[in-house]
Amino acid sequence: MGNLVNRGRLATSIDKDLLRKLNLLKEQTRIDRSKLLDEAIELLLERHNFKEN
Repeated sequence: MGNLVNRGRLATSIDKDLLRKLNLLKEQTRIDRSKLLDEAIELLLERHNFKEN
């Protein structure tokens, strides 16, 4: 299953259409869903100007 030293597990529910699109993007790009979600979360944090204390 690969090296998960720097990864944490997350179980959640998302909109069915978003999941369908995520799976299509995964197939089109051959990028793992977890990597796509990492990128999406990073963009969301930037958009909201998130800064750690």
